[in-house]
Amino acid sequence: MAKEILTNKGPVIFEGPVSSEYLDSLEINRTLNNFRHPKRQKEALGLVANHPEGLVYIARSGPEIIGYVLFHYPNKYSRWIRHPRVLELGAIEISRDWQQKGIAKELLQETFTNSVLDEYILISTEFYWHWDLRTSNLGVWEYQNMLKRIYGSVGFKRRHTDDPEILEHSANMLMVRIGKNVGKSHIEMFDELTYQNSILI
Repeated sequence: MAKEILTNKGPVIFEGPVSSEYLDSLEINRTLNNFRHPKRQKEALGLVANHPEGLVYIARSGPEIIGYVLFHYPNKYSRWIRHPRVLELGAIEISRDWQQKGIAKELLQETFTNSVLDEYILISTEFYWHWDLRTSNLGVWEYQNMLKRIYGSVGFKRRHTDDPEILEHSANMLMVRIGKNVGKSHIEMFDELTYQNSILI
């Protein structure tokens, strides 16, 4: 499935889930380096695309990847891995050359046309030290509000938790989207996982 929009820099195509073989045929924008070197990032996208539960969606200009969003099982050391119906939104990144054109929101909108995502509880663990504060010219709280708007456009809501990594800074967030086909028992199980460190007196 693919969608195309026209920006002031030319057309952008949104497509996915894409295969690792397809990713190999594309280039990656040099400014997609928020998490790792662009070449390594492209390799990481291919690894996720190869996993049975991995989903990779991209925004591209011609043969060049200019943005991506990916989903995978939670880290094996996190509390969320104990839930059978949780997928993590591992990252979303838009090239600095293409920001402020609504591409992140369009990419998420296209991604959520995939009904498979309604079978899962989706989480995104947002840590402010991963945010592109320098080039976005946004402060921490402005950036946080921007993320809440973008994720909120596809049904994510902020959820309080006692996850120690989230609690390291008040700007960090756990964002959650509960798919419409997730059963009550799985929702209750997720609710229990959000608070694991309470001290009983």
